[in-house]
Amino acid sequence: MHELSIVSSVVDTVTETVAAYPGARVKEVRLRVGALASVVVDSLEFCWGIATEGTALEGSRLVVNVLPVVMHCVPCGKDVELEGVQSFRCPKCGEPCLDLRQGRELEIDSIEIDEMDEAEEKI
Repeated sequence: MHELSIVSSVVDTVTETVAAYPGARVKEVRLRVGALASVVVDSLEFCWGIATEGTALEGSRLVVNVLPVVMHCVPCGKDVELEGVQSFRCPKCGEPCLDLRQGRELEIDSIEIDEMDEAEEKI
């Protein structure tokens, strides 16, 4: 289950990033995951609770946006979204597509935090 190591890396990266905002609480982390990234989204979500326990991200939510495979079709001259990953042929003309434009991503898209108010700091 490599999803746990992926989530652990995300937690480490986000923890380093929010260290610049003392007292901030992470509410949500959004990931962009390509359909070819070989990642099981349910496993990522399951591992999130384990990996964030006892960290500044505990109680935060993980949102995973799965990106479809997009290839460039030379005969059509356009980028086309593939319907699946079984065939890398243009859905319009049927020609093979070799130029991958999207689908292998595995990146942090955004982090939503709540910064502590000055009034909260004094309490």
